[in-house]
Amino acid sequence: MSTAVSPRLALFRLEMADALRSRWVLFTVIAYALVFGAFVWLGLRESSVLGFTGISRVVLNVSNAVVIVLPLVSLVATSQSVVRARTTGLFELVMSQPCKRDDWLFASLGARLVIVAGPIVVLLLAALVAGAVGHEQTVAPTVTRSLAVVLSLTWAFVCVGFFVSAVSKTTERATVYALVAWLFVTVLHDLGLIGVLLKWHVSPMVVFAIAAINPVESSRLAILSGVDPELSVLGPVGFWLANTLGAQGALWIGIAWPLVVGAIGLALARRSLQRSDLVG
Repeated sequence: MSTAVSPRLALFRLEMADALRSRWVLFTVIAYALVFGAFVWLGLRESSVLGFTGISRVVLNVSNAVVIVLPLVSLVATSQSVVRARTTGLFELVMSQPCKRDDWLFASLGARLVIVAGPIVVLLLAALVAGAVGHEQTVAPTVTRSLAVVLSLTWAFVCVGFFVSAVSKTTERATVYALVAWLFVTVLHDLGLIGVLLKWHVSPMVVFAIAAINPVESSRLAILSGVDPELSVLGPVGFWLANTLGAQGALWIGIAWPLVVGAIGLALARRSLQRSDLVG
């Protein structure tokens, strides 16, 4: 094993062990289990949505709910990482070992990705198995689309959480910044978009651009394009999307844009970490 990989692997194991000892994994599992359980009850009822029934409808409903829940879980799980390591002296201890700041950052990032995305991946794969047993033809494409969207969104907000933690001076500020970020992408952005639509008559392209710049909204569009390829529920905007980008275009934007947002957040977090002091 190369010397560049060995410190990261050791730190990754340390971060995973710490996460397993803490309540983060339990919190993540409970949050996803509650969402999944609620929508299993809703999805297995007799009514159908655009031809989707049973497990397929469960996966669709869960995916739409997770788009809201996952950013909160990601931000809560990561917003304390850097600032806590700095204020508790963990950085000073780690940097006294033969490793670099990047080693800790990428090891901690990998551990958080596993913690946040692991439970929902297991639940979606379980739905895939249940669908295969029940001979539902629409389950595999739905689960594949949902997994791609969920993983890209997890990457985005885990990286944003690290950036929030890197620029925060105290754990209290990190918590506040994380909650504000979550409120903005889930509520305030929608209210601002509605305000723009009410005040000005803008073209469908502008509406889509304003909506898609939010990774949560782009993920919603990616999931919605799998349910309704014509995107008729979005009115003129959906008509423009269906004829300009199509369902596949909306899917790729919903996957690619969160990946870009995450890469930017990670780059900014890394830059802040490299320039900051080891002790807060």
